[in-house]
Amino acid sequence: MAVVERFRLRDGKSTSHNAKVPKGKGNGNSNGLTRKCVAPVKEQQARIYILRRCATMLLCWYIQADE
Repeated sequence: MAVVERFRLRDGKSTSHNAKVPKGKGNGNSNGLTRKCVAPVKEQQARIYILRRCATMLLCWYIQADE
């Protein structure tokens, strides 16, 4: 079965791509695996962001206390 997929480019134009979708479990498992991997990565990025903000705030307080 041929499927036409449309991708939107950054400049707003769209392009089409013909692809064959394989039948069976292979396609669904890779999508599920990707979702399982993406969630922990996003959570880790959020934690690193929070730590970076806290470190910046503490550093600013430390520098301000010296003045």
